[in-house]
Amino acid sequence: MNGAIKINQEKDATKRYSRKIGRMGNSLGVSLPKSLAEKMNVVQGDEIEFIENNQGEIVLRKVRHAELPAHVRPEVLEAFYDVFEEDRKIFDDLRDR
Repeated sequence: MNGAIKINQEKDATKRYSRKIGRMGNSLGVSLPKSLAEKMNVVQGDEIEFIENNQGEIVLRKVRHAELPAHVRPEVLEAFYDVFEEDRKIFDDLRDR
């Protein structure tokens, strides 16, 4: 992806952002464009996760922190979120009907 972050806005529309990688202490870092940070609903101090999909693309997502009820296993909830993200277009279509 040559340093660009790919997000889907509508149906098959793709928006690309480009940033240079910089040094942050002993690590490498990249800044988020303000418009992307707003879309992701992230602010300084929030955590994001990087997910590599089957096509080798990297997806950025805000980390969800929640206290689970005692009877809910974390791996079950994570599986639910994975399915939801994979089928997001289907859920959006159902919502818009």
